[in-house]
Amino acid sequence: MATSPKRVSVHGGHSGQFCDHAEDTLEDIIRAYIAHGYAWVGITEHMPPERDELSYPDELAAGLNAADQQARFANYMSTCRRLRDKYASEIRILVAFETEAYSGYERWVPAVRKEFKPDYIVGSVHQIDDELIDGSPEWYREAAEAAGGVDELYCAYFDRQYEMIETLSPEVIGHFDLVRIFDPDYRTRLLKPFVWDRVVRNLEAIRDLGSIMDFNLAALKKGQPEPYVSGPVLDQAVKMGIAVVPGDDSHGVGNIDQFWDEGVRVLRDAGSDLKWKCPA
Repeated sequence: MATSPKRVSVHGGHSGQFCDHAEDTLEDIIRAYIAHGYAWVGITEHMPPERDELSYPDELAAGLNAADQQARFANYMSTCRRLRDKYASEIRILVAFETEAYSGYERWVPAVRKEFKPDYIVGSVHQIDDELIDGSPEWYREAAEAAGGVDELYCAYFDRQYEMIETLSPEVIGHFDLVRIFDPDYRTRLLKPFVWDRVVRNLEAIRDLGSIMDFNLAALKKGQPEPYVSGPVLDQAVKMGIAVVPGDDSHGVGNIDQFWDEGVRVLRDAGSDLKWKCPA
């Protein structure tokens, strides 16, 4: 009988306390991880924007400017460290954050990292030309039209991701193939030579850096047929010896441990050893 791997999340813990598109307090979220028996969790709240125009729409709707979000982020870091210490006997909490790759990120992310000294960062791409691609099908279509088509959007996404990996050297790569989110033909598109060549190039960069790939279970919550990363990408990553670790990308207590068993089954079938690498 196969042994059950330790429950972990390399990319989790967004909370309504510090993110307007999430729910619940950070302490409630940490308690939920403890209740589900997690060995360790990386809390990876979104980094704050440098400028107002780079804010997420929900933050703007809440009346938060960039300075407000920067102050809230500082509160997040101190709160997360306090909770890490409070619950140290029950769970290992890693205090981290998720990056953006919008205009100016190559200067802003290192500055935030230097100031707050997180245990690690999750390198993610959510925007192309500063336009969010994962908020709604309408935004996705608009981003694709601006890029010249869906094929071109994939190319722009993986090119920006490669640049981000080379520039930031993130310990974890978030939801590697998020660009597929509203594309029903993603399985075919990912394997187009001009897309697949970029996928392999980016995987080589991740391997050479020794970074971890976030096996992002939130894709299933959003109705996707498989986690990020998709099957062919996962097979290639495992073949290349890249560490792949589950991340629930939780945005509330209800997401914690959701789809864990399904995700582990996919990883086991792909040949993963299920011996999770910790980023810090």
